[in-house]
Amino acid sequence: MATELHETIFMAKQGRHKNLFLNYKNLNIFPVELLKDEGLQFLERLYMKRNSLTTLPDNLAQKLPNLIELYLHSNNIVIIPEAIGNLARLQSLDLSNNALQMLCPEIGRLRSLRHLRLSNNQLKCLPPEIGDLQDLETLDLAMNQLMSLPDRLHRCHSLQNLTVDHNLLSHVPRQLCWLHRLNQLSMAANRLTFLPLDLGRSRELQFVFVDSNVDLKGLPSYLYNKVIGCSGCGVSSQALEEVGEALTDALVGLPAEVKVIGSQTDNVVPLEELAMRTMHRIYHHRPAGLNLLPSIILPKSLLDLLQFPLGHCHRCSQAMFTIIYPKLFPLRDTALAGVHRRATVSFVAYCCSSRCLQTFDLQG
Repeated sequence: MATELHETIFMAKQGRHKNLFLNYKNLNIFPVELLKDEGLQFLERLYMKRNSLTTLPDNLAQKLPNLIELYLHSNNIVIIPEAIGNLARLQSLDLSNNALQMLCPEIGRLRSLRHLRLSNNQLKCLPPEIGDLQDLETLDLAMNQLMSLPDRLHRCHSLQNLTVDHNLLSHVPRQLCWLHRLNQLSMAANRLTFLPLDLGRSRELQFVFVDSNVDLKGLPSYLYNKVIGCSGCGVSSQALEEVGEALTDALVGLPAEVKVIGSQTDNVVPLEELAMRTMHRIYHHRPAGLNLLPSIILPKSLLDLLQFPLGHCHRCSQAMFTIIYPKLFPLRDTALAGVHRRATVSFVAYCCSSRCLQTFDLQG
């Protein structure tokens, strides 16, 4: 096996190969032949799946500077070195089915990265720097131990496919709704109790899977015309409930910023909410060069809320900050009842006033 390995690497060097396949080679350490002398300067794709590697060399980028794709699926890698950030041309990195317990912040320096696969590891958190991957299109985090997602993930402006199945997520940051190129979002088999009010507002988002979140009982009404998976949701209480009780259950997990839950009889919007809406209009629609709200006079929490409101009215798109007017549509009473037979959930329309609440129609 060693002789065969040496010959394979020797031929790759001599022929200036762009692709090198070292899958199923029973490798315990990274082959030193790849790192000798000038390395493999012409190599663009390295396949090392199903070996027994536990780490990567610090000089990987120095010896393989032109790597575009690196496949390390099914090894025993526990940690990746900080030098991974030096692979400036890397576009695809597959570290799925390893033993990773953490991801170094330097992962955010892979500015050319388009596909990152980290499924079936032991990750408990992600570094905020992952939000620096602005060209990232695919992020697979399934089968880890994540309890939250970084707020800065919304900076991955190119993200199209996000998979976080089989983790420990109890909530999703509302900033996720600002991923305007996101087409598919899968969060099945977590511990979700609530979804962001704006989830599904983006026309680009067409596929949302939240199956087997047994305590999730409310889906934003934006998802009604999407392809959704919600089998096994809401099954923690199978008994039929009164409308008031069902609405209360669907709103479990509401963000702390929600101070008031309005109803059809509430004809006056609270002053605090009106003030926030006015500040939001000024903040986002002020003339170029006119700074009416210098950031120094506003606390960070307020600035964050102005930048990322709780959501937008499902009827008129008015931004909302401290109050919502929810309207419940049990899935069993909609046209989708026959499709989702194992889901005890409701669509929830979040409106900005009693007027919008009364006129909202799920069918559009």
